[in-house]
Amino acid sequence: MIASLLRLFALRPFLTMAILGIPVIVLIAVGLLTIVLMKILVFVVLPIVAAVWLVRRVRTESAK
Repeated sequence: MIASLLRLFALRPFLTMAILGIPVIVLIAVGLLTIVLMKILVFVVLPIVAAVWLVRRVRTESAK
């Protein structure tokens, strides 16, 4: 069974790329997208949220 699959993949390289290549490319793309989104969250969103929170806290403290 495995030998016949290997022979099939050796004879039809485009089928091999379609079966084995696309899932690997999708996994790589999902991983890279996850890394980029986490970096955006940590280096862009969290500092903005922290700055807004700090400014609001200082303003409410000075208003009292």
